[in-house]
Amino acid sequence: MATTFTDALLTRGRITLRGRMPASSNATFLAELDLDGAAGLAVYKPARGERPLWDFPPGLFTRELAAYLLSEALGWGLVPPTVRREGPYGEGSLQLFVPADFEQHYFTLREHPAHHERLKRICVFDLVANNADRKAGHCLLAPDGTIYAVDNGLCFHVEPKLRTVIWDFGDEPIPAGLLADLRGFLAAPLPAELAALLAPAERVALEGRARALAEDGRFPTDASGVRYPWPLV
Repeated sequence: MATTFTDALLTRGRITLRGRMPASSNATFLAELDLDGAAGLAVYKPARGERPLWDFPPGLFTRELAAYLLSEALGWGLVPPTVRREGPYGEGSLQLFVPADFEQHYFTLREHPAHHERLKRICVFDLVANNADRKAGHCLLAPDGTIYAVDNGLCFHVEPKLRTVIWDFGDEPIPAGLLADLRGFLAAPLPAELAALLAPAERVALEGRARALAEDGRFPTDASGVRYPWPLV
């Protein structure tokens, strides 16, 4: 999904806000980008609009960027291109808008076996990133049939914080290709740009989660039934 043009549009395009995104707990805006006559849409999340949380430090927008960088480091292309930008309300993240079918979400997508490979990839990604808020509506079906994972601000905590709706693959073997990608990720130093966004303990925890998954090779289960986000969609 990322291209040189997309990168240029996100990093240098003029930002015009078109309105707030509905049902967002933090200030999240739909932005129109313009660069030399070319236009596109993006989602802008300024730090100023974040609601303080007791268990995550300020600057959740940097975790949106870190999630994109992790997806790219794994070679999975799950997170739409995301950059750090100064916008109308100050510094924040700017992510390429996915013109999705918003009637679709995880619970509808899982009914189609053709989507399972991509959903399993998102599941492994969330396990590695320690995603504390994978709602069904955060899985977006793009016009070309690709499923993207958005709203990744509550990731990378040191403590186990996993909350997700994706439990349907519990106790199944993780596909060999995904395990190979995890091992390749672990074989190289953490990308510098990603490492710079995480605290030292978060970097250690990230690699520890990836290593544990690569060694165990199976999707976890949740016997407690409490590791779900709310609302579910």
